[in-house]
Amino acid sequence: MTLAIGPIDAAVLLASLAGAIAVGLFAGGRARSLDAYLLGDRSLPWWVVMGSIVATETSTATVLSVPGEGYGPVGLRFLQLPLGFMLGRLVIVRWLLPLYFEGRLNTAHEVLGRRFGTVVQRAAALLFLVTRNLGDGLRLFLAAIVLARLTGLPFLGAILIMGTITIVYTVLGGIRSVAWNDCLQLVIYLLGGIAAVFIIVGQTPGGWTAAWQHAAATGRLELFDFRFDLANPCTFWAGVIGGGVLSIGTHGTDHMMVQRYLASGGLRPAGRALAGSGLAVVLQFGLFLGIGILLSAYHAGTGETAPARADEVFAAFVVNHFPRNVGLIGLLLAAILAAAMSTLSSSLNASASAVMHDFLLPAGGGAIRQRPESLLLLSRGLTVVFGLIQMGVGIAATRLDETVIRAALAIAGVAAGLLLGVFALGIGTKRVGGTAALAGAGCGLAALLTVQFLLPGRGIVVAFPWYAVIGASTTFVAGVAASFLWPQSQEHPG
Repeated sequence: MTLAIGPIDAAVLLASLAGAIAVGLFAGGRARSLDAYLLGDRSLPWWVVMGSIVATETSTATVLSVPGEGYGPVGLRFLQLPLGFMLGRLVIVRWLLPLYFEGRLNTAHEVLGRRFGTVVQRAAALLFLVTRNLGDGLRLFLAAIVLARLTGLPFLGAILIMGTITIVYTVLGGIRSVAWNDCLQLVIYLLGGIAAVFIIVGQTPGGWTAAWQHAAATGRLELFDFRFDLANPCTFWAGVIGGGVLSIGTHGTDHMMVQRYLASGGLRPAGRALAGSGLAVVLQFGLFLGIGILLSAYHAGTGETAPARADEVFAAFVVNHFPRNVGLIGLLLAAILAAAMSTLSSSLNASASAVMHDFLLPAGGGAIRQRPESLLLLSRGLTVVFGLIQMGVGIAATRLDETVIRAALAIAGVAAGLLLGVFALGIGTKRVGGTAALAGAGCGLAALLTVQFLLPGRGIVVAFPWYAVIGASTTFVAGVAASFLWPQSQEHPG
């Protein structure tokens, strides 16, 4: 699957990349302190934070693989999952978000430090750093494969282009560059998606009417499935319960998201941004699922043979049927890059923030805080280091087979459930201390690894939306039980 793009398409693609660097240069002039670099002086507009949240959680998989869900028999039933995501965010706004604005916190993990002591704080930060950089390095690998296939670039060239540009604009402008670029990239990939809708309909025999009739006749417009099936990720219960708890974990305890709330500067704008992002994500998923449904109608109407893998159908349509050299292919390629780079840039900046505030500054005491220029330079250096690490993970992934990569991504996704369980222990109990909380997290990790890797070998499959539920509940119950061995009264946090 190779696509040779013309000069106009290339110009559109290059303009989007140049725009990202320009935003970094513009934002970099205001990043003159550590607080400005990592938290934007806590003054980002709420709507910028909202756009950044949406773009950050959108990957190349959303742009290319979600249409595959719409193309297949699932159709709009996949929307039950983002509906759960939206409900989970409302829970965060009500119960978790206020914790981050009690005092002047810099990371999500500081909440755990106040409750359990620095050991738990640093353990949580280390879990974040390892899983985030492993997972995003593999996501960079997957995005580079797509870019290489669509453009004909060598894989190494694709990964170096994406990684280097992301590092440059993140280093230049910090969180302001990341957040504003996220908004720019959000607009790019949404425009690409909207353009795709009209192009597909324009090439479908019978147009909108035929597409609608096909979608209705094949059941792709059905939204709810109330069956209870642990192996099916697209049921009402998996979406509302599993997706809701997953969202509480990913958006309520993951520092990559919490950093954005803190950058908004207050509880009310942060809550507005988070709640608004829930609605935006539902609409965004609806758009890309709609593309998949339209592609199903297109193939049914034309009789054209589709790729064997549903998640390759959209990419194949772009390669074979998008108008050449009018800018639309360049826009779609820019959308794929934008979706990948928005997640990567957020990951780099949040990783640097976690190292600075959860490890280096607490260990260095007051002396290190007296050198603001050195702190800013160190933060930028850490951003580069984490960028190189993720590029290294992406390049190393070429030596792995698909099964190993999927397993590594699954491991990278366990943090949300474990951290949510530890946060629940901190908020909902008084007896549980740091040792018991860590013991609970260990049990939660064992439960998740069992569910993900051992049970499928015995024919028992649990869909991924339930992982956070299992991880969080096991961590909480095991932590409470462990507190009878190591009660809070015997510990001295800090």
